[in-house]
Amino acid sequence: MLQIILYNLDIALDAIQQNKMRSFLTSLGIIFGVASVIAMLAIGRGAQEEVLNQMKLLGTNNVIVEPIINQVDEEITSQASTNQDQNKYSPGLRLSDMQSIIEKVPQVEYASPEIIYETSFIRGGRLRSGKLVGVNHHYFNINNFSLEQGANFTSKQMRDAERVCIIGSDVKAKFFAGSNPIGKEIKAGNIWLTVVGVLEKRELSTENIQNLGIRNYNLDIYVPATSAILRYKNRALVTEQEIQQAAAQNNDNGNGQNEQNNQRSSQVNNYHQIDRMVVQVSNTDYSVPVADIIRRMLQRRHNTVIDFEVIVPELLLQQERRTQEIFNIVLSCIASISLIVGGIGIMNIMLASVVERYREIGVRLAVGAHKRDIHLQFLTEALAISISGGIIGIILGISLSYIIELSAGILTIVTITSILISFGVAIAIGVIFGFFPAKRAAEQDPVHALRHE
Repeated sequence: MLQIILYNLDIALDAIQQNKMRSFLTSLGIIFGVASVIAMLAIGRGAQEEVLNQMKLLGTNNVIVEPIINQVDEEITSQASTNQDQNKYSPGLRLSDMQSIIEKVPQVEYASPEIIYETSFIRGGRLRSGKLVGVNHHYFNINNFSLEQGANFTSKQMRDAERVCIIGSDVKAKFFAGSNPIGKEIKAGNIWLTVVGVLEKRELSTENIQNLGIRNYNLDIYVPATSAILRYKNRALVTEQEIQQAAAQNNDNGNGQNEQNNQRSSQVNNYHQIDRMVVQVSNTDYSVPVADIIRRMLQRRHNTVIDFEVIVPELLLQQERRTQEIFNIVLSCIASISLIVGGIGIMNIMLASVVERYREIGVRLAVGAHKRDIHLQFLTEALAISISGGIIGIILGISLSYIIELSAGILTIVTITSILISFGVAIAIGVIFGFFPAKRAAEQDPVHALRHE
C-alpha cells in the first residue's frame, strides 16, 4: 500500500511540476487562508494576554471599593422625598470602614487604602507635579509590586505617621539620577520626606491606564496612610472654611439667590477620607460573595446612602474573556472563508485537469490500473497542493503576525495550536474538495477516455 501511495505521489508531483504556475495560483487560496487564520488567532491570543495582564494590575482576587464623588442632577417632583434625601448623612469612605471589613468580613486577608493628593515634588532645584498616595504596608503585596531598593513601611512608621516615603521608578530617574535615593529627602507639598524604598518599574501602556482607570504608578510617591491624614489633609474633618462656605450658601438662599446657590451646591466636595480601598480575599471564588457583604455593610454604615462603588476585577476578567472568545470565533470564521475559497479553487482546477488528462486516464485504465488507483492519483495531487500551500501559509502567517506587532503595536502570540488547526483544516479542505474531481476521473470509461481529443 505504501508503494502505491508513493507511486501516486510521484505522479502528482510530476503533474504539479509541469504546471507550476497553475498549481501555485491554485494554492493561493490555501496559502492566504492559512496565513489569515494564524494571524487572526495570534491577534486574538495577544488580546487575551493583554486582558490577563490588565487584570493582574487590579488583582484577580481583589475587591475594589471606590467613592462616588460626582453626583447626578435629577428632577425631584416630591417635596417629601427632597426633605428625606437632605436629612440623610453619610460619613463617606473612611479608614474605620476598612478596619471593620478586615475584622468582620470572612475570607478577607488584607486591605489597604489609597489616599491621593495632587501636589508637587521638589528636590535639587527641580519641580514636578505628581500624586502623593497614602497607603499601608500591605498595599504593595496586594497590588503585586516589588521593591527595587530599600524596604517596605514598618509598623512603627505607620503607627507614628513618620515622614517617610517609597518612590516610583520615574521619580527616582527624575530626582535621583545616578545616585542612591535611600535615606535622602524629597519635598512633597510642604513636607520633606525621607526615601526608604524604590518600586521596580512597571510597564503600563496608555491603553491600560485609560481602560482600567489606573494611574501610572511609576510617577507616584507613597507615604503611610496615617502620615497622609495627619501631615497633609484629613477630608473627614470639617474645617472652619467649609463651615463658613456652608453658612454663606444658606445666607444666599435666604436672600432669594437660588440660582447662585444651585451653582455652588452643584460643585460637590470630596468628603471621603480615602479615595480607594483594595481588599484582598483568600481565594478568587470568594470575590463575589465578599463584595456583596462589603456592599451591604458599607450601605448600613453610610446610612443607606450609596456614595461608593464596589468593583470585582474577577467579573471584569470573565466578561473580557467572553468578549475575546466571541472576537476570536468571529475572526476565525472570517479567515476560514479564505480556506473555503481556496478549496473551491482546488476543485475547479482539478476538474479542469481531469478533462485535460482524459487520454492519460484512459491509458492507465487500459494497461491495468484500477479505478481506485486513478482516484488516489488525483486525490494525492489535490492533497499535495493543499499541503504545500499550508506550509507556505504557515510561514506567511507567522511573518504577518510579527509584522502586525511591529507596525501596529498590537501584541500577537502565535501558538502551536493555531498552526496545527490551520494546517489540519488545509488538509481537510484538500481532501474534501479534491474528492469529487478524483471520483469523476476514476469513473471515466477507458474507451471514451482514449478517444477524447
